[in-house]
Amino acid sequence: MSEVKIYGVREQLLPIRNQLSEVIHSCVVEALQFPMDKRAHRFFYLDNDDFFRPDTASERYIILEFIMLEGRTVETKKKLIHLLYQRLGEQVGLAVTDVEICILESPVHNWGFRGMTGDEIKLNYRISL
Repeated sequence: MSEVKIYGVREQLLPIRNQLSEVIHSCVVEALQFPMDKRAHRFFYLDNDDFFRPDTASERYIILEFIMLEGRTVETKKKLIHLLYQRLGEQVGLAVTDVEICILESPVHNWGFRGMTGDEIKLNYRISL
């Protein structure tokens, strides 16, 4: 299980929302070996005045927050991060200074979906990659 929160300035984020979702999902499918039909993306549109950015970032700056079941290797998580920077640059035109990524992990028993806890459900993909 993985959920993605995408934060950015409304005027900058809204026009690229669908493209961002496609690129993020392609990286998750490749790096985390997710099934194509597993996508949980939430966009948080902020007013420019409410989104403080580093001096090195432009108004296109976004924050990607991945919330996922624990169990993936450091190499797998690094692969996801590197793919995101590569594809967001190539396909969306975002500079590396305009993207910040954070992966937050939680024990499987802390998750609830499909009426069960994460440690009770049988997933159709592996998380120990």
